[in-house]
Amino acid sequence: MPLQVSDYSWQQTKVAVFISVPLRGVCVRDADVFCTENYLKVNCPPFLFEVFLYAPIDDESSKAKIGNDAIVFTLYKKEAAMWETLSMSGVDKETMQRIREKSILQAQERAKEATEAKAAARREDQKYALNVMMKIEEEERKKIEDMKENERIKATKELEAWKEHQRKAEEQKRIQREEKLHQQEKQIEEERKKLKHKSLTRNSASRNLATKGRSLENIFFDKLKEDSIPVPRSVGSIKVNFTPRVFPTALRESQVAEEEEWLRKQAEARRAMNTDIPELSDLKEEEKNPEWLKDKGNKLFATENYLASINAYNLAIRLNNKIPVLYLNRAACHLKLKNLHKAIEDSSKALELLTPPVADNANARMKAHVRRGTAFCQLELYIEGLQDYEAALKIDPSNKIVQNDAEKIRNIIQGTELKS
Repeated sequence: MPLQVSDYSWQQTKVAVFISVPLRGVCVRDADVFCTENYLKVNCPPFLFEVFLYAPIDDESSKAKIGNDAIVFTLYKKEAAMWETLSMSGVDKETMQRIREKSILQAQERAKEATEAKAAARREDQKYALNVMMKIEEEERKKIEDMKENERIKATKELEAWKEHQRKAEEQKRIQREEKLHQQEKQIEEERKKLKHKSLTRNSASRNLATKGRSLENIFFDKLKEDSIPVPRSVGSIKVNFTPRVFPTALRESQVAEEEEWLRKQAEARRAMNTDIPELSDLKEEEKNPEWLKDKGNKLFATENYLASINAYNLAIRLNNKIPVLYLNRAACHLKLKNLHKAIEDSSKALELLTPPVADNANARMKAHVRRGTAFCQLELYIEGLQDYEAALKIDPSNKIVQNDAEKIRNIIQGTELKS
């Protein structure tokens, strides 16, 4: 049987009750404290302290302090008043049992409410986390949409610029044709006038010969014959000097200014070296050459070692970020590894460097459009992908593979529109 603790002490004010329960010879930290508004129990084997309070207390704000072989309770009264005694008087065993059971039920209800409150708080936390995650996803989606819109605007501007350039070139050709035709008409008119003048001269000579004798006729006829026969041309040679050209394009169809600008940019790109890289100190001399790194990346790509190929292109770009073929080749590696957004970025950077558009960089520009269009299509952005494929066909209209892929994309877009 547990030993009832009877040597406790208590004090009170109008608003609080202070109880000190001694528990000597035992570890008070192992004490089991149970408190409700009408019942207080401390179980610390072999001791037991139990009191049926005189009036209700606020058990939620009440507190206990354990230490120095004692437990000190501070119980706050629900109604400010002085108690006659600490515990109820004249309580039989049935009433005690009923108070104990009621206290246990109250404690269970409060524990249930606390559990439900924790569950509700956990649900609110999950809901908040879900909202935050959805917001992050929405921001990412908006970022992708903005990037798509920027690329679409950029592609549209490039297409409009190309159309304007083509229009100006056609207009220039038309003007040249008109000038040439005008010169030809002028030459024909001059020839016609000369023939008319010769005809009049011959008619006049014939009339004069008819009025004179036969001897005079022969003299004037010989004279006229001598005048009409041109002097034989002298033999000679003409030396023609041609202006040296880098591009094998006819002068009347060339884009001299654009081609010279492209050559200038290529020369500047070859000179734009960044050697202030800490990693270069351990590299061999040939490993510091972007061209060597580009060839190394190409060989690694051929063996399907795409990550190592990307590393080679990365170092080459750090050495020289003005060479468009490095971005173009790295975009191909990202396509193989399904890094679609990086493939779009590298293709766009290559197109940015492949300006102005001339015949020498036409093949590279076509590849950049095809790779960016492929990345867009794998992201299911078929309209943007079709725009890049059509831009590639503008550069190389006879490419059957690009034609077939563009037709497949059109079919996918039309099928999507029919389903929607």
